[in-house]
Amino acid sequence: MERFQVRGVSNRRAAGACKLIIVGVNASGNLEVMIERVLPDNECVVEVTTQVTGFRSVWQAVIEEFFERSNPGGLRFSINDGGARPDTVTLRLMQGMQLIEATS
Repeated sequence: MERFQVRGVSNRRAAGACKLIIVGVNASGNLEVMIERVLPDNECVVEVTTQVTGFRSVWQAVIEEFFERSNPGGLRFSINDGGARPDTVTLRLMQGMQLIEATS
């Protein structure tokens, strides 16, 4: 098992007022993402817990691209990975952003 964080800076606070969202299911080949609105408006962090070791550089690239595509200011993402592919990680992060910004 491997655990690490990727920190980022955001141009703005993520929209919406929802405090907590969970997307996905940690099952074979998938992952769950919990998103909490707990950080200062210009900070964001993704905490990864994965059973698959040795792919930290891939995770880093996927998460940094996500930071560039969205403005997740104020949000902490906790990922529990069950072996998801990078495109699934991106999908779940973007789904979570859509939900937390749309839900009050």
